[in-house]
Amino acid sequence: MKNSSDSIRFETRVPLNEVMRRNPTTIQIDEAVARAAIAMCRDEVGSCIVLRDNLPVGIVTEEDINCKVVAKDLKPGAIRVGEVMSTPLITIRSEKTVRDAAHMMIKNHVRRLPVVDEKNLVIGIVTVRDILTVSTEINELMTDLVEINRMEEVEVGMCSRCGTMSDDLRRLDNVMLCPSCREEELLQ
Repeated sequence: MKNSSDSIRFETRVPLNEVMRRNPTTIQIDEAVARAAIAMCRDEVGSCIVLRDNLPVGIVTEEDINCKVVAKDLKPGAIRVGEVMSTPLITIRSEKTVRDAAHMMIKNHVRRLPVVDEKNLVIGIVTVRDILTVSTEINELMTDLVEINRMEEVEVGMCSRCGTMSDDLRRLDNVMLCPSCREEELLQ
């Protein structure tokens, strides 16, 4: 373990297939926008991956429906998904990492990435929310690990309670104590 003056750097490479949602909501390109809205409501999601011959060609989101159909006062049952979907579709392979997905989202200004296999078939989807959830959990764990390490640090210096020089100072209740003062503290 590096001493407290060194920076601590944790790097994670979480496989994307561990955080992606499997079996994402899909819709055929010639279906009506109303059917896409029904599917999104049913599955409680904000998008449908648009397929042509079982291959992903676009994505239709709540924003697409609101801005391209509702705001223009068009009838959702009369407009086809292919007319309002967002393209080109940015996808990511399942063997990539969460970090790779985050970089792709930033680079392409997208909030959702369909996950595809080697045949380009959709097997999942990862969203910004999925990445933030994983990142938050990892950050909390890392914070706890750093704090545990700080409690076990041994330093040379003056005891915060008795002022004695010691080569075995340890942090206890946020103060550095020599062995005698630690023992007294633990007995209280």
